[in-house]
Amino acid sequence: MRLIKALLALLFVAFGVLFGALNREPVRIDLGFFSIVDFSLGTSLLLAVLLGALLAGLVLTAGVIWPLRHRLRRNSPAPAEPQGAQPHE
Repeated sequence: MRLIKALLALLFVAFGVLFGALNREPVRIDLGFFSIVDFSLGTSLLLAVLLGALLAGLVLTAGVIWPLRHRLRRNSPAPAEPQGAQPHE
């Protein structure tokens, strides 16, 4: 299974490199408060997808995963002491 995941990740990296190499036209990105001049189209699109994925992961973590972990911790029973355990004096 690890080998399949590694090969799949390598395949996506290869597609990203190929995509960036085939889309080398310079573009100007205007963000309002500053602009980026002569940035390649492929690189800018790949960075936009990566930034979107990271922001989606952050929103998912903050909005779903943390509240579920908090609820699970709050509702889980306290660990029981083993039977026959004597407190140390």
